[in-house]
Amino acid sequence: MAKCELCGYESEEISESIGVCVNCLRGNPQKALTKVMKSHFKWRELINLPSLPPQEGELSCKICVNECKIPRDSSGYCGIIWNKGGRLTTITGSFNKAYLHWYLDPHPTNCVAEPVCPERKHYGFYNLAVFFAGCNLDCLFCQNVQHKYMIKDGKVDLQEGIVLSFSELSNVAMRSKVSCICYFGGDPTPHSIYALKVSREVQKRSKEGNVTKRICWETNGLENPKIMKEMAKLSLESGGIVKIDWKAYTSSIYQALTGINGEKALRRVKENVKLLIEMGKERELPLLVVSTLVVPHYIDEFEVYNIAKYIAELNPETPYVLLAFAPQHLMHDVPTTSRKQMESVYKAALDAGLGRVYIGNIWLLR
Repeated sequence: MAKCELCGYESEEISESIGVCVNCLRGNPQKALTKVMKSHFKWRELINLPSLPPQEGELSCKICVNECKIPRDSSGYCGIIWNKGGRLTTITGSFNKAYLHWYLDPHPTNCVAEPVCPERKHYGFYNLAVFFAGCNLDCLFCQNVQHKYMIKDGKVDLQEGIVLSFSELSNVAMRSKVSCICYFGGDPTPHSIYALKVSREVQKRSKEGNVTKRICWETNGLENPKIMKEMAKLSLESGGIVKIDWKAYTSSIYQALTGINGEKALRRVKENVKLLIEMGKERELPLLVVSTLVVPHYIDEFEVYNIAKYIAELNPETPYVLLAFAPQHLMHDVPTTSRKQMESVYKAALDAGLGRVYIGNIWLLR
């Protein structure tokens, strides 16, 4: 049983890595975040990543909301974008290459967009799952934390992943039984320039061969809106879906969970959600699917209701997927999402005005 270090509230759902309860994060955010950020700083020091998005370097990166100013021979917050000798590049040394895993995932897959995806009944075909190293967030609960170990100490470890050029990955995507591509990780954001090149090549070759390859993204939604627009265009044209994982609604909770400025992040997520809903309004298949990981104690009815309300005011038919949490990474000491909490947030999303709310990873509920 853990205890909030500020108010003394006890619960098995308070993680030692956070150390404070949800009420103190909302009611006393400055003091609460001072405690939480120590966990982020300690972890990132262990794997040799910047504690915060750097702001005093010579080269600016505009790919995501962090807008790092990267010192010479150092990386941005994500660990993927680097300033190497005064040149902006990636950990691979080129925007034409990426550090990743890929695998062929047979349909139907355990995809966030599964409730609405046309591919879920496409038996005998595969999703090309592209798992990128690195991320522009530092989620204490990360469900795929391997991506951080892949870039430990700023090195490409070929025992952990592979480096592929955009043409090499395009060749994999063009295999006859591959019907869709999903970029995830980590997050595709730091690799978005590379992934756009891959996707455009796949689109070109698909049209020449009269085949369809859906292009999908699973992201935190913090991309520069100009980049997000290009990603969405490819999904719109190919019949793919953009899946945005909206972490929290309260800025202090967002920062506690992810390590970055919550106010800036929330403005960007809202901007990109609005952009995607507008771009997809003429298509019957949703362009956007929003998801939220229901972290025990911290992602409660208030968080979900307000996320859902924002979405519903733009388009109440936008699919919203509530995902059950599994103990991972620095929040390994927290139990899985309870059925009671999931039922509560599910109702909150409906009460906010959304018409298409789904529960994912239901087998994890306790």
